[in-house]
Amino acid sequence: MAPSDRFHTPRPRRFAICACVALAMAAALPTARGRALPSQSPAAATRAVSDASPAPEPAIAVRLPFSRLGAFRPIQLTGTRDTGVIGLGIRLDRVVTRASLHLVYTYSPALLPSVSQIRVLFNQQVVASIPLRQQAADDAGKVSTVDVALDPRLFTGFNQIALQLVGHYTMDHCEDPANTAIWADISPSSLLAIDERPVALADDLALLPAPFFDEHDNTRLVLPFMLGGAPDDELLRSAGILASWFGKLAGYRGARFPVATGFPTSNNVVLLGTPASLPASLKIGPIQGPTIMVRTNPAAPDRKVLLILGRNDAEVRNAVYGLVLGQMVLSGASAQVGRVDIGPPRKPYDAPKWVSMDGPVKFKDLVDDPAQLQVSGSAPDPIRIKMPVPADLFEWSGRGIPLDLKYRYTAPSVVNDSMLSVDINSLLVKSYRLSPRSPQKSDPVIGTLRLPLLTDSGSGVSSFIDIPSFRVGSANEMELRFSLESQRSGVCGGAGVNRARAAIDPDSTIDFSGLGHYAVMPNLAFFANSGYPYTRLADLADTDVVLPDHPDATDVETMLEVLGHMGDWTGLPALRFGIVRASQVRAPLDKDLIVIGSGDTAALLKGWNGVAPLRIAKTAAAHAGPGPSQRDGQRDQRVASAPAGSEAYTVSLVERRAGASGAPRERTVTLDQHGGLGAIVGMQSPFDAARSVVALIGTDATSLRNVSRVLADSGASGFIDGDVAIVRDREVQSMRIGPQYTVGHLPWYARVWMVAAAHPLLLAVFSVLAGILVAMGLFVGFQSIAARRRGG
Repeated sequence: MAPSDRFHTPRPRRFAICACVALAMAAALPTARGRALPSQSPAAATRAVSDASPAPEPAIAVRLPFSRLGAFRPIQLTGTRDTGVIGLGIRLDRVVTRASLHLVYTYSPALLPSVSQIRVLFNQQVVASIPLRQQAADDAGKVSTVDVALDPRLFTGFNQIALQLVGHYTMDHCEDPANTAIWADISPSSLLAIDERPVALADDLALLPAPFFDEHDNTRLVLPFMLGGAPDDELLRSAGILASWFGKLAGYRGARFPVATGFPTSNNVVLLGTPASLPASLKIGPIQGPTIMVRTNPAAPDRKVLLILGRNDAEVRNAVYGLVLGQMVLSGASAQVGRVDIGPPRKPYDAPKWVSMDGPVKFKDLVDDPAQLQVSGSAPDPIRIKMPVPADLFEWSGRGIPLDLKYRYTAPSVVNDSMLSVDINSLLVKSYRLSPRSPQKSDPVIGTLRLPLLTDSGSGVSSFIDIPSFRVGSANEMELRFSLESQRSGVCGGAGVNRARAAIDPDSTIDFSGLGHYAVMPNLAFFANSGYPYTRLADLADTDVVLPDHPDATDVETMLEVLGHMGDWTGLPALRFGIVRASQVRAPLDKDLIVIGSGDTAALLKGWNGVAPLRIAKTAAAHAGPGPSQRDGQRDQRVASAPAGSEAYTVSLVERRAGASGAPRERTVTLDQHGGLGAIVGMQSPFDAARSVVALIGTDATSLRNVSRVLADSGASGFIDGDVAIVRDREVQSMRIGPQYTVGHLPWYARVWMVAAAHPLLLAVFSVLAGILVAMGLFVGFQSIAARRRGG
């Protein structure tokens, strides 16, 4: 999910948008070492700087429009006291030296200037109050600007800028706080101006994963890996495990892992290998076993190197295990890893980020804080609950997914339009009208005081819902939206006084345990959205990554980024995946395969022509100009010409569905060397009918890199489907041209039911025949009984 999808709603009453200052600029800022606690001031952070730190770097100006902080639309403030919140992260290796806020806003002409204002709060401290006074008679309703200075000492790791409207249109005590005349809009062109300076942090493993990954940084993680000239399978596997861990940490931010051949000058870097393979500039002495170190980057003194070392590949792997499983207890500039036990193999469908399949799951286990299940006001933001589940969940009986929903609310005194709506993936499931309070619930309890979840006169309700299974996918979001109308009473019956609150009970449950696991494959949407079928085992024990015999940097980078996605999808490092070179792939191979390669994939998928719906082969001959022709009963379409002796690629799309003659149809498209093309291809494994293959391929390194970028783009990846997805730059075109197969298991009676449901006419015939047989059986039985009676 992109940050904008996660933190912004079209018209929020109260919303949170997070962004990081440090990486908002195109050029990365210098890094250093030392940690400031969230409550520490920059001065306290500076005291953590090591004595060997270089002289302070000059401050660098950063200008962040609200649109770059996630507020792509105007922040709309309505009512007498409405607040919009923007979140801001400051990396641990940065300190703010100067800051100011430039607000661009518009407000209602109906507001009284003497009692209306916009309050600016920074980390819950009021820093300014902007009176809504008109300098000229026609100023109201027009764009206004103001600059607010911010004290840099107030900045911490996580910061909030709150903009609160205090608006009034009359001095009458019966003023309606929900009147539409009370409004103010904050423009996305408003900006935060910050001068920040790098801070040198001490070499301390206790700071991990910072500065290599900083939780305060909400931009995409870019972390180069150095693996030496020709890494072997074990070293690549260790790098993949580490990349999946960083991908798990990065989460919705996404992660890139470029493969570097030398120390980068603008990034921190991860280096894996043995002491003998290290550059001499690092000056690392002998080691005694698996070792984790942090050192200064020789090419950039303000950057750091995370070293994962061992005397052999097995020790390097153990050092990786020690980091991803024991990071919380590391400290000092270096640590040696002793014995490592990665635990028993994972069970299917037990990924930490997935909803449990073992029984009803309480809502309190699906949110970080039960306070997220409470709202207040007349039109609060919906309560959002993430519910990721396996992509192969299958409900064959049509009964749906049981949801036991319990909720409380401040009951209205009269019947009105207050309601609760339940949505799954933006599709309405059910709505409930919130009924007024009953006399019994408003009666006081004498002698006993029970503190309910909500104050005021609340109502508690329990409802049981069956969610239609077709509305549930692998990545689900439930929205519970309360609409609470204002209460109106007394002499101010025309004015609403809204103190309404509502909450979903944390003990509400949803139960996915009754669903089977069955899927029609290939389905690239499963792979693009949740990594299925590879994430079926969270540690990827059933997965092998197939690389070319001599992979280049782009091949390895793509592998690392795919594994980073796997870590994000499962919430667990890929501890047990394997690596196989293309020439070593042969039966028997009881594994799901991820094939990665650029250039001539004919060798990479050698012998797979019977199942591959797409092939890319390198040619070096001159081709005729464009024009369709018939060749060997197949359609050959020339779409480009290449000079003699130049390098070109032949892309074959193979229609495997049986035609009139029973033979597959093949279309051949010839591209010249400038026509880059990437593709994601899904197919049944040629080595095991119950296994799957997904191939990420491209005609060149750039095309393969585009495939990787599409997977990281939440917008573009939504178009990946079928069994072939063609990628040109960032554009995706999906199709289904190959045969389908099924994975998973269903009981025999479920399969019979599915066949019957797919053929209603056949079901009707069998029903009639069954009825006749039953009638005949009953007739014969009754005749026999009658005969015995007559004979008796």
